[in-house]
Amino acid sequence: MRGKGAPRAPPSPRYRSRVSRPARFESFRFLGDKRTQVVYDLDLVDAAGLAETIDELMASEQFAAFGPDTLAEARNRGYRPHSSIHETENTASASA
Repeated sequence: MRGKGAPRAPPSPRYRSRVSRPARFESFRFLGDKRTQVVYDLDLVDAAGLAETIDELMASEQFAAFGPDTLAEARNRGYRPHSSIHETENTASASA
């Protein structure tokens, strides 16, 4: 099909979140805060203890989703990754 792109692989089990995502963002991984220009990885909400932050962001309605749903696209739009993303990247590179 045209316009659909390649199917995305499911997230690695070690990064999969055990809590449900916000209802409107079940198919998105990255969610940005327009007020602070910080992007959050919804796969890491549980591990990073960000549930309250995401709940507050959803209540404020000052969020952004990215298409394509990648960290590179969020950075392209001027969003900085939350520190939990940096910690995961550092852990993954240290174990490789």
